[in-house]
Amino acid sequence: MKIMLTISYDGTAYSGWQVQPNADTVQERIEQAIFKVTGESVRVTGSGRTDSGVHALGQTAHFSVEKDTIPAERYAKALNAYLPPDIRVLSSQTVSDGFDACRGAKQKTYKYSCYISDIELPLKERYAVRMDNGLDIEKMKKGALVFIGTHDFKGFCSTGSSIKTTERTIYALNIDFNGLDLTFSITGNGFLYNMVRIIVGTLVKLGENKCRIEDIEEMLVSGNRELGGKTLPAKGLCLESVIYK
Repeated sequence: MKIMLTISYDGTAYSGWQVQPNADTVQERIEQAIFKVTGESVRVTGSGRTDSGVHALGQTAHFSVEKDTIPAERYAKALNAYLPPDIRVLSSQTVSDGFDACRGAKQKTYKYSCYISDIELPLKERYAVRMDNGLDIEKMKKGALVFIGTHDFKGFCSTGSSIKTTERTIYALNIDFNGLDLTFSITGNGFLYNMVRIIVGTLVKLGENKCRIEDIEEMLVSGNRELGGKTLPAKGLCLESVIYK
């Protein structure tokens, strides 16, 4: 029986999603919980890897078990009994044998959270990055439009990735600001290593008037990472949802 999980977690205490030697990871915690529930050692496959400190509202994953003594929809409650409070399975369901949480993902949406303040706000700091006053929000919104469509994002990828192609499609990139909270919501068919954090960092650089929209366009053509902004901290990033066919 193959089961799909929808998972939410606070990534602060974890070295990302993927199992690693001598590190506490979300994937390992879930696999340990499955063993306690079923007695079976399984490998859980996520829709993708989230880095150390990155959060998730709607990460998806699948695993297979030999015995079907527990109905699929009851796995969420059963696993939560063995998971730490900063990891929760929101739902569980049966899927076809051909389902793959990683390869079958068609769209992912990430949110990056910032806030505008002269001083750090303790109730914001865990999940958002403080920005100084004076950002040109309208200019940032115009810059965001440059990313829409299919581009080669090699200039927006940190080293250390072994992917075959750096071409990705961005379907939407929305910026919302309410006077305090500044959020970036980005939907695409896939993302490179640190791609969202670099895109947002570049838009912030634009909002600080330290680069031009033309520089972003040139960065997409040339792949020149030096034209962009810094890679923003992991704590502001959250995987919001994953969509399948």
